[in-house]
Amino acid sequence: MRIGLDAMGGDRGPGEIIAGALAAEPYLNNGDVIVLVGEESVLRAELDGRDGCGHIEVVHASQAIDMAESPVDAIRAKPDSSIVVMTELHRQGKLDACISAGNTGACVAAAQMMLRRLEGVQRPGITVLAPGAKTPVALCDVGANVNCRPQHLYQYGVMASLYYQAARGMENPRVGLLSVGGEEGKGNDLVKKASELLRADPNINFIGNVEGGDLVRDVCDVMICEGFVGNVILKLVESIGAGLLKSLVHGMIATMPDQKDRIMQGLDKISHLHDSDDYGGAPLLGVDGIWIICHGASKSKGIMNAVRVSMEVAAHEVNKHIVQQLSQG
Repeated sequence: MRIGLDAMGGDRGPGEIIAGALAAEPYLNNGDVIVLVGEESVLRAELDGRDGCGHIEVVHASQAIDMAESPVDAIRAKPDSSIVVMTELHRQGKLDACISAGNTGACVAAAQMMLRRLEGVQRPGITVLAPGAKTPVALCDVGANVNCRPQHLYQYGVMASLYYQAARGMENPRVGLLSVGGEEGKGNDLVKKASELLRADPNINFIGNVEGGDLVRDVCDVMICEGFVGNVILKLVESIGAGLLKSLVHGMIATMPDQKDRIMQGLDKISHLHDSDDYGGAPLLGVDGIWIICHGASKSKGIMNAVRVSMEVAAHEVNKHIVQQLSQG
């Protein structure tokens, strides 16, 4: 595979992105390459003196899209930005996947405008693995589409279910539709109509409506919602999880100071469930290609795992299965 990596995206600078690209080497097969896209002089300076660069190539892009820029306007105004150049290389078949921790809206817009959608897909959705009670829950959508129709939510159920099977090795994952109550018939017209579509598809293990709190109750493996709601839920869960762990540790250490080392060991194990870097990036499912969107604050470990995710999506032919299953619906 040739995996494109936006070296100018993210909050931590090219150094952290490059460190992740270098750390990803164990996931690569013979002939696999990570292509860094960005300001060549900056990237060459960062690579200078580092070991293990044999799987790295550099493609120059003179511009970068900032986090605060309007996605569509930025793509049009900056045709030589790292996100646009990388997506164009993917469209031409010179890359097999794209990864970026940059402006999420720009990533989504570039993918939709340049790669187009898979056959049968109406709206792509970002699917992130969010912390669950025992295992992660695939949450879709978390920001690609904030104005959904019932068919969109149904297709998110199909796509996220197939991705979860690839990412977690689980057959027939439980799919829940986020609503204001778990009882059948609860929710607005969008949820009610989407529920009918999901329930009618025998290929989806649809368990019915779920509530927001079910994300951490081991009720479902896949949770479907509009992008606006999903984005709010994801950021709320991330902040509450981190804050709660810190408060818990401080309280336990204050009560049992002699057990500090054991408490910190336990925290380390628990924190992996809430560390977005451990899950890597979130695939934008439904586009005709592989586009992985990372957290803006991703560290090198997050970038490394995003490379792993891109290879999992390719190896399990997730896009092929999406097209096949939607064609049966």
